[in-house]
Amino acid sequence: MPVYTKRWCDARSSKDGWRILICRYRPRALLKKDETWDIWYNQLGPSKELHAHAYGKFGHQPLNWDSYAKRYFREMKKKDSRDLIMSLAKLAAAGETITLLCSSACTEENKCHRSLLKKLIENPQLLSEKKLDLI
Repeated sequence: MPVYTKRWCDARSSKDGWRILICRYRPRALLKKDETWDIWYNQLGPSKELHAHAYGKFGHQPLNWDSYAKRYFREMKKKDSRDLIMSLAKLAAAGETITLLCSSACTEENKCHRSLLKKLIENPQLLSEKKLDLI
């Protein structure tokens, strides 16, 4: 079944299936009762370090998209993330619909880790490749 991507603030649709928040950080000031996701897998978000580098924090230059994507793919190859991605790939292959949710501020899907993660879930064999070239 399909893997969709949205922002967590986007309206729920009957087609969404499992809504999975994949941000490193939980949305601020959002009450538990107002959560729009079924489960939160923060380990599928970029690491704290990558997140900081992406936005140019701590004196770093903001990362360009290619550099960000390469680092994100490397992070997703680590065991905990890889195992979770493989589980989601199996769910999707078994017919479950998955919607990956990211930050409300993340308006450009093609410049968001949710688009990268979607590719990995749809093509889990890529996790075993030495070099990921999905950009």
